[in-house]
Amino acid sequence: MPPSRTAPETRPGDDRTGDLIRWAAFTCFLVPVVLLWYGTSLAGTAGTALGLAAVTAVCRVLLRRSEQCAVRLLDEGPGPQAHHRGRHQRTGSGSHRGGRHTGGNSPAG
Repeated sequence: MPPSRTAPETRPGDDRTGDLIRWAAFTCFLVPVVLLWYGTSLAGTAGTALGLAAVTAVCRVLLRRSEQCAVRLLDEGPGPQAHHRGRHQRTGSGSHRGGRHTGGNSPAG
């Protein structure tokens, strides 16, 4: 039986996604200020600010959706476990099994 997954313990004020979004918002403010300081045009700075804000908004949506899916998966519990070996974990013998091959047509052996 596989071990049950438990949700990570969260402490009050321990919102990593919120911290990340706050830093991104701060960057959305700071980058245009620095660009203006170094003489970039107002239109270029505004375009950069809008682009950063759009990327930050999309990342926020994706992070929140990812958190919701993780919580949903933890609430559902473990599902049926299908046994899957994958492409490189085949059983049986063959010449593609790796290791040393003695004899054959190699120049050294």
